[in-house]
Parts: sequence; structure tokens; C-alpha cells
Amino acid sequence: MNFSDFITEQKNTHMTHIEDKVLYGGVDGTRQAINALRELRDMLAGETKSKLSTKWDGAPAIFAGQDPSDGKFFVAKKGVFAKNPKVYKSNADIVADISSPDLATKMKLALKHLPDLGITGVIQGDFLFSKGDTKDETIDGEKYTTFHPNTIIYAIPYDQAKEVRSAKIGIVWHTTYTGDSFESMRATYGVDVSKFRKSVNVWSQDAMLRDVSGATMNKAETAAVTKHLSDAGKLFNQISGTTLRELESKQHIAQLIEQYNNTFVRDQKVIPNSKLHVNRLIQWINTKFKKEMDKRKSEKGKLTQAQKLNDILKFFSASNKRSLVNMFELQKNIVLAKLKLINKLNSISSFDTFVQTKTGYKVKTGAEGFVAIDKLGGDAVKLVDRLEFSYNNFSPDILKGWEKP
Repeated sequence: MNFSDFITEQKNTHMTHIEDKVLYGGVDGTRQAINALRELRDMLAGETKSKLSTKWDGAPAIFAGQDPSDGKFFVAKKGVFAKNPKVYKSNADIVADISSPDLATKMKLALKHLPDLGITGVIQGDFLFSKGDTKDETIDGEKYTTFHPNTIIYAIPYDQAKEVRSAKIGIVWHTTYTGDSFESMRATYGVDVSKFRKSVNVWSQDAMLRDVSGATMNKAETAAVTKHLSDAGKLFNQISGTTLRELESKQHIAQLIEQYNNTFVRDQKVIPNSKLHVNRLIQWINTKFKKEMDKRKSEKGKLTQAQKLNDILKFFSASNKRSLVNMFELQKNIVLAKLKLINKLNSISSFDTFVQTKTGYKVKTGAEGFVAIDKLGGDAVKLVDRLEFSYNNFSPDILKGWEKP
């Protein structure tokens, strides 16, 4: 199965990290994750021309375009795909639905200025800044215009940022939707911003990386990625398909495993010895559910939590535990291959990115990540350096855009 067969989500409101496709996608998801990295490796080795976009750390997610039911212009949050779509066509709609003053202001600005672009259809992007969010700063001796929508501070060289400084809002677009109703719409990754009208009020970008020549890997780098993917393939053959299918069908167990793995991300640590990791995972699940039992005052409530724990622990048979050891080793190899590819891609960014601590010290970092897109644009997979970006996202020491030092 090649990358064009990769499992896609009907709506691009959440993408799973590529290594977690092993947890949630079963046999097919694991195979697809490995093949997706092979295609990206070949792309950076100069052998193929797959599509790739930068994952921006914007907030909030924003949808805009023409409501297919009446043709009227709207803006929206992720509730656009609810059974009863929440779309905003007037300031009154926004005030009635959004309690946060900052978010309401951003949506009002979007509703006011985005029609200038002449958007047709429906597109999705990330809100990066409004007029008061940009700053002129000197960082490490370099003068920049910056904006800080979420965890990452984006820093554009001052002499290249005139349009940013004059704009009322900034948005990066990444997904196009087609369909006769919000409910039936399907996502295609990529937005053709060349069709938009120019507006001094909107700094509008698309997320596509059109030239990756600066990130081309040499033979040694390609061989290193190939080794990790080859090891992943060998481990894949040692994992029981029954184990992967059972995980795929019991998403609550996959979620527990992901939650436990995320405790290592928060501590900026790599998962240790995989056999030890399986044993400690079981201990963690026991502890988690015993705490839930202690919270319950009634015997019935305690018994319910105990039954949930017993049902989960049945999954950890001797056979499944052996497969989980190999599965964690496989995930490690996927992560190592992914990180080598991300490190190459970070070398071609046209702007600098930083994070800010509570003491005001800014630390240079990489982009949030990248999205590899199949040739038809319908399928995509998220590549994020979780030991860096996800740690920064979880860390209480790193200021977010809405916080003050």
C-alpha cells in the first residue's frame, strides 16, 4: 500500500502523529506510516516530488468562505462541521456564541477583512496575528517583526515584514473543502492563494513548501533513515496482527498507551527499554484506575472502575505483551527516522522561530512540524518533533502567546 492509500480524515480538525498510527491504525496504519516516511525520504533524496507543507502553530483554527446552503460569506471555528453547523455571518452571530473577548475580536476582524480576498468555496487555516499582536524586536542582535499566536514566536526579518506590519490580520491557509453541505464536505490539503485578491488588510499565506532543494539529503543521511525504516519493517513482521487489530478495535486502550507515552514527552525523554516500558505501562494503568476507585464514594462506583480495570488488563496477555515490546521498538524507529527528516526540513525555513520563557529569554527552536501530503492532495500525515515542540507546548516554563512574562 502506498502513501496515496493512506487513511484520511474526512475533516481536517485533527491529525494523529505518525508514530501513533501504529496504535490507532492497526496493521494497515502501521504499514502506511512506514511507507509515508519512505516517500518523504525519497523526496528529500531528490527521487520524487511529493507535496509537503509547514505546520504553523497558529490559534485559533479558522474556516472561511461561502456557506453552500445560501452562498453567504462566513467565518467559523471547528464547530462548522457539527450536526448543526456554527457559522458566523454577522458580528451578532459572533457575540451570541463566543464568550472570550479576544477570540470574538479575532473572528470579527476575520469577518470584516477576509471578504476582501474573494474566497470561493470553503477553506481552513490558522489565525496568526491581529494588528496589536505584532512587535518589532531585536533578538540575538537581529531586528525582527514578530508575532506569537500560541507556543512558537515567529520572527520575520524586519526589512522583509512590511506587509505584516501594515496588515490588520494574518492567516496561513492549509486545507480546501468541497461538497454541497458542511456535513458532506471532504478535505483536500493545500489552498491556492494565487487566486485570492490582494488586500493590505490581510497577510495571507499558504502552508506549502514548494522548494525543498535546500534540504536534500546526502547518501549517508539517506542510508541512516533507510536503516531505521528497515528495522521498523523487520519489527513489523514480528508483531502479531491480532494484537494490532485488537488495539485498533479498542481505542480506549490505545488512548491509555498514548497518554502514558506522553508522560515521557512532557519530561523530554525517549521511551526506555521497551520490555520495561510495557511493565511500567501496566503499573501506571493500575495506579490510574485505583485513584479513580478512591474518588468514588459508593461501592457501585468503585466496582464500576474496578471492572473497567479488569477488562483493560485482559488485553495484556503474554502474547500481546511480547507484541507490545516489538511495537514500542517499531515506534522508536519511526520516530528516529522522522526526526532525521524534520531536522533536514528545518534547515530551509524562510523565517526564525523562538520560544519564550518566563524570564524573558528567547530560545531558538524549530517549526511546529510538517505535513506530508500525497500526490492527489487528499491524504496527509503529521510530522512533529515531539521532544521539542510538544515539550514546549506542555512545559509550564514556556510562555504562550496569550500569557505575559
